Amino acid sequence: MQFLGKLTAFGCALTMMSATSGLAARTVVDDNGTEVEIPEKINRVVVTNILPLASAVTVFLNDGKAVVGMHPASYSAAKTGLLGKLYPDILKADTSFMQGATLNVEALMALKPDLVLVNAPDRRTMDTIRNAGIPAFGISPSKWDYDIIETHAQWMKSLAKIWPEHEGKGALIDSRSKAIAKMVADRTADLKDHERRRVLFLFRYDARQIVTSGKHFFGQYWCDASGAKNVAESIQADNANAIVSMEQVYAWNPDVIFITNFTKAMPEDLYTNAIAAHDWSEIKAVKDQQVYKMPLGIYRSYTPSADTPLTLLWMAKKVYPERFADIDLNKEVKAWYKDVFGVEITDADVDSMFHPTVKSSANATIPTRAR
Repeated sequence: MQFLGKLTAFGCALTMMSATSGLAARTVVDDNGTEVEIPEKINRVVVTNILPLASAVTVFLNDGKAVVGMHPASYSAAKTGLLGKLYPDILKADTSFMQGATLNVEALMALKPDLVLVNAPDRRTMDTIRNAGIPAFGISPSKWDYDIIETHAQWMKSLAKIWPEHEGKGALIDSRSKAIAKMVADRTADLKDHERRRVLFLFRYDARQIVTSGKHFFGQYWCDASGAKNVAESIQADNANAIVSMEQVYAWNPDVIFITNFTKAMPEDLYTNAIAAHDWSEIKAVKDQQVYKMPLGIYRSYTPSADTPLTLLWMAKKVYPERFADIDLNKEVKAWYKDVFGVEITDADVDSMFHPTVKSSANATIPTRAR
């Protein structure tokens, strides 16, 4: 049966290659520096385990039809957040080809993609796709040292190489993100070191482990950009590998805690000590009710997205409310969605963005990259 399965996959690959061999092709360079031959026109794209890219492609093209497949973790964010409301066609995308870090090649090939976007460091998944005769383009989440604005800008440049006929929205998002970042930096520049609030990110938190953001993950960018201190900055573990103990959290005693949408944990779980019998009651952020779930708009806002400037404003207001009291988030969000997407969103949309439910973490609580 295993041999027959391989023959079937090989046959499908031959069929796909023969079907596309008559199409014009061109060469682009991905984030690994690899030359990738792709069709002249990309009409069907699948996004595997570079989770924010399904939303980035949709925003870039201003259309949800091109993404015919995406990771279940990307789909749940689209369905729960605003992406699916703005671009309902994105919710027609298939998710059956991938679970966690496991790729089903036959299911992927059945989608007949012109191109597959892959987490660039995941060479195993990349090789599997290319060995099946499908062009795969690596997109990196870490090449720019988790600088969220620069990473998103580079993603937009990659998408412009793939779809050169589209102007995209990268320049607008980049310029607005940089303007907001400068404003926040200017307003927090005079803070003395002892005045900078100490922030802990809970990237994942359950009964098994506490995962934070060390120096080399997106949490460090958010702390630097908002004028705060990352209590876990001394941790050198890359990406989601910064596992810490509750004892370490006690020692840090953070002023503010941000919980991502890559975990089911909610602020109430810390306030009520609902997970693993951990006692959070003496942590300053908990005593002061300064625990927040990160927003979910176009995508989970811990990572790069079109919502980056809005997330930074929200975070700055949470960390230093007195310095950003004049910022009307409701007004800023509505203006941003009007400028970028040309749509009028409601007060309820804004409220849902800044108050995501536990559903926001569906399928996103386990690793998605093959080792």
